[in-house]
Amino acid sequence: FIPEALTKLREARKLIDASGRDIRLEIDGGVKVDNIGEIAAAGADTFVAGSAIFGADDYKTTIDAMRAEIAKAVG
Repeated sequence: FIPEALTKLREARKLIDASGRDIRLEIDGGVKVDNIGEIAAAGADTFVAGSAIFGADDYKTTIDAMRAEIAKAVG
């Protein structure tokens, strides 16, 4: 994940929101438990986290942790 992408996410989210359309904003690449909250707060609402999940010993625990981080970030 490239942290500079957060600025682009915020800008894209503003444009999407201003359009009045229901458009999903997805991020793919380097999404992990430790950064998914920040990514969600920047405006992404769809996440591709293949390596973070399938590389984990326990998929459910990882997915639950990711969901918790998203909930903390966006309520």
